[in-house]
Amino acid sequence: MTESNVPDGLRYAKSHEWVRVDGETVTVGITDHAQAQLTDIVFADLPAAGKVAKGGTPVMVLESVKTVADIYAPGDGTIVEANADLRAHPEYVNRDPYGKGWLYRLRLTGPLDPALLDPAGYRAFLAAGA
Repeated sequence: MTESNVPDGLRYAKSHEWVRVDGETVTVGITDHAQAQLTDIVFADLPAAGKVAKGGTPVMVLESVKTVADIYAPGDGTIVEANADLRAHPEYVNRDPYGKGWLYRLRLTGPLDPALLDPAGYRAFLAAGA
C-alpha cells in the first residue's frame, strides 16, 4: 500500500470509509483499500436527502460483482446529498474513490465518531492486516 492510497486531510473508519470534514457537513466515501477488496462496483443504493443517520449504523449499500457492503455513518446527522452520478456510473467508486466516487454528504447534529483514525493511524491499521 502506497502513501497515495491514504490521502492526508481525511479521517478514516476501521470499516474503510473516509470522511472529509467541511464545517458541519462531511463527505463520505470508501477507501481505495475497500474498493479494491470489493472489486467492481455495479450498484450504489444511495440514501435519500433528508434521511436521518445514526453514527455507526448503515446508511447505504454498495453492490459489487463479489459481494454487498454496508456503508456506515461517521456520526449522527441528516443526509443532505448523495452522489447522483453513481446511479449511471457506479464504477467511479473504483476509478476515483476520493474524488468522483464520493458517496454522500451528511450534516452533523453531533460529534464525529471519536474512533475515526487519522491517515497515519489508518495506514498502521492496514499494515496490521485489516
